Amino acid sequence: MDARLTFIHDHRPVEPIGERPRVNASEPAAEPVVKLEGFTRRFGANTIIANLDLAIAEGEFVALLGRSGSGKTTLLRTLAGLDPSADHAKGGQSVRIPASRAVVFQDSRLLPWKRVWRNVALGLKGLSGRVRARAEKALSEVGLDHRLDAWPLTLSGGEAQRVALARALVREPQLLLLDEPFAALDALTRLKMHDLVLALWAAHQPAVLMVTHDVDEAIALADRILVLDQGRIVAQERIEAPRGERIEATRALRPRLLALLGGAHADHAASVIPFPQAGSLHEARA
Repeated sequence: MDARLTFIHDHRPVEPIGERPRVNASEPAAEPVVKLEGFTRRFGANTIIANLDLAIAEGEFVALLGRSGSGKTTLLRTLAGLDPSADHAKGGQSVRIPASRAVVFQDSRLLPWKRVWRNVALGLKGLSGRVRARAEKALSEVGLDHRLDAWPLTLSGGEAQRVALARALVREPQLLLLDEPFAALDALTRLKMHDLVLALWAAHQPAVLMVTHDVDEAIALADRILVLDQGRIVAQERIEAPRGERIEATRALRPRLLALLGGAHADHAASVIPFPQAGSLHEARA
């Protein structure tokens, strides 16, 4: 999490999950929160990101898909401000990211020697009573107001990720970066976390970039899906269907996105080893 986050004290309660209000078409378009132009990142002779253009609007939820080695981590580190060695001024590159940003990783990265509320308050400035009040409010938003003084090692995986979300959103970031935050969770907890993230996004209204390998997750949560391959954005899909009503969108998009990712969805049935029927099992043993 970036230590240079700015702090906003206007905390709003979590609203019911629903679609975000659309911007009036007659209003002038706001400047994007994130804007990269011609962004290139090399490590020695290896080009990881090549001449990439990216814009993320205020309050937009973007999902980033890509195979391992496609450049997702390098891009995320750049947007998080964790790659200070990169010289973005070279070759006409332009990189604009907000000062107020936060990251939620695949693992919660809580400090085991600090109680839950102190993990959320980490890095906040101000009087101790006010800092604790802010942490308590953030934990209440993620349904953990009863775990304020718990130790991190006593939390379930889902609870730990909720603490990580509270720690990110207590800072009211303009840009929230999610680095496969649900990958280690079981299926039911993962669905609950989807609902929680959408509710928090609606309440706090940051721009969100979520890195994921899960095509269905991307379709369910995002306004726009990007596919990164060999350091380039090779596809972009905008989803207009309301969340919760995306069955048809999933049927249409899923095969196309899997094909771009190199998935063998068409040959899936052939790759599954069938469970033998009772008769065939006895025959095999004979």
